[in-house]
Amino acid sequence: MSRRLPPLLLVLLLAPLPAAAQRLLQWNAPPAAPTAPVDANWLRLQPAGGGYVAWVDNPWPGPAQVRLRAGSADGFDSVPALPASAVLAAGEHRALAHLYRVGGEAARLGLAVDAIPGDPRALPDGQVLRLPFEGVPVRIDQGYDGAFSHHDAANRYALDFALPEGTPVLAAREGTVLQVESGYREGGDDRVRPANLVRILHRDGSMAVYAHLAPEGIVVRPGQWVKAGERIALSGQTGYSTGPHLHFAVQVNAGMRLAAIPFRMAGPLGELRLPRAEAAAAAP
Repeated sequence: MSRRLPPLLLVLLLAPLPAAAQRLLQWNAPPAAPTAPVDANWLRLQPAGGGYVAWVDNPWPGPAQVRLRAGSADGFDSVPALPASAVLAAGEHRALAHLYRVGGEAARLGLAVDAIPGDPRALPDGQVLRLPFEGVPVRIDQGYDGAFSHHDAANRYALDFALPEGTPVLAAREGTVLQVESGYREGGDDRVRPANLVRILHRDGSMAVYAHLAPEGIVVRPGQWVKAGERIALSGQTGYSTGPHLHFAVQVNAGMRLAAIPFRMAGPLGELRLPRAEAAAAAP
């Protein structure tokens, strides 16, 4: 089954000025969407000339596309006008706007940061991936365009591999671990139930997602470089899952949204025929 990564929504409210800022981290999480690894300091306001400079920080170990917007800006002008967007490198912090106070003591300012992993300028190279497991039969319970849960842009080209719980999950391609979610222990048919997952950023800017992983089965950490075939986790059925399986997808940043892309994959007997039917077996 599928999980979507929502935009990060960070809201900063100031009222009245110059009172101290109160940070509030919120999630705009649609159904079947996992949380993302976040740092509470995505947005920082630096006092400057009676106003503020809005700094956006990227704590992820890979690029992120961010958008700074105003939920309310009573008594403030912004240069440049909001919303303002940028692509930040791993660990980068950048001033995205200067906010000038033009109102009285009751001026209020509400800012939000949306963030999506990956660089929208990336060009996937179509490299053939290896199977993310070995030693068990290749069976795909839900393929491309699967009607059950592979019908949104972020999961259209996902595969659900039927795997016994505890099967070692291997990196399908080398890359940097961008995201790890490991705190969930249960699965079920609740669409909002979060899943354990690993997201790996490849050299070409695409990102592989491995989801429904076993509790305490993840053996990698954000920022770690992994080789193709290296063990990253154990399979499970956490999150929106009615049975043990591995949800696998390759995604790109399609401009402030995640989109799955078709991919090629080879097993010990050669390249697999990846099915579009909801339940089928992949044959070499």
